[in-house]
Amino acid sequence: MANDKVQLFEDQPIRTAWVEKEEEWYFSIVDVVGILTEQPDIDGARNYWKVLKNRLKEEGSQLVTNCNQLKMKSPKDGKQYNTDVANTEQLLRIIQSIPSKKAEPFKMWLAQVGRERIEEVIDPELTIERALETYAKKGYSREWINQRLQAIQVRKELTDEWNKRGIKKGSEYAILTDEITKAWSGMTTRQYKNLKGLKKENLRDNMSTLELVLNMLAEATTTEISKQKQPESFEENRMVAIEGGEAAGEARLAVEKRTGKPVITNKNAAQLQDLVTGLIETINDKSDDQEGE
Repeated sequence: MANDKVQLFEDQPIRTAWVEKEEEWYFSIVDVVGILTEQPDIDGARNYWKVLKNRLKEEGSQLVTNCNQLKMKSPKDGKQYNTDVANTEQLLRIIQSIPSKKAEPFKMWLAQVGRERIEEVIDPELTIERALETYAKKGYSREWINQRLQAIQVRKELTDEWNKRGIKKGSEYAILTDEITKAWSGMTTRQYKNLKGLKKENLRDNMSTLELVLNMLAEATTTEISKQKQPESFEENRMVAIEGGEAAGEARLAVEKRTGKPVITNKNAAQLQDLVTGLIETINDKSDDQEGE
């Protein structure tokens, strides 16, 4: 099983996948070629790799033969396609075939990526610390970050339960997640993202604290119901997902009744952060005024 992840080299995205069975990173060759050759778009990088691949074949290199393909999300349409990938050793050999001023900095980055993954396997807390640091750099509040990290744990417990029930990662995960979201929010995941003006962005990263808490409640409840009912078929799992979502939906209605305000907001992360910043500035201004009195 491969765990997809986009990683950045000098602020440029590289699609990667960690293959648990092999305990090894695989990198999209086209992404790396595009960075090293400074191609303006992915089509130019593909053409460069196509020419280089043919040249290596003609030279009798086994490198191209040994390269694998993995399903990766296209930066163009967001769909999954078979993509040429290389592990660290293979990638280093490809880099040697490309004249680039970025070759040495990239090799250092490659070594760092491998080292960090090994460290995380030894000490899983490092993964959490790095996630915390990433969200903090994006401007999220410490309170929101704590909730988001907890939500990640809740989601992991749910997907572990689905895995036990024979649910297939990918489309079936997406369908069940959609049922949970629809049951507690009244919208499908796509409708929810449209409301917030999102395209490929992560919906949870653009939720308010209260939205995040209710989504977490929905997923945690689904996990507990699944453990009790032990559904066997996909349809049974779908009904459990709806049950879990409905429990959080009831909580949402209760909160809205007491506050008189809707829980779900059309604000995305940037807008929510601007709102928090504005509130902090208002509080500080009032404090300054009171000190002046």
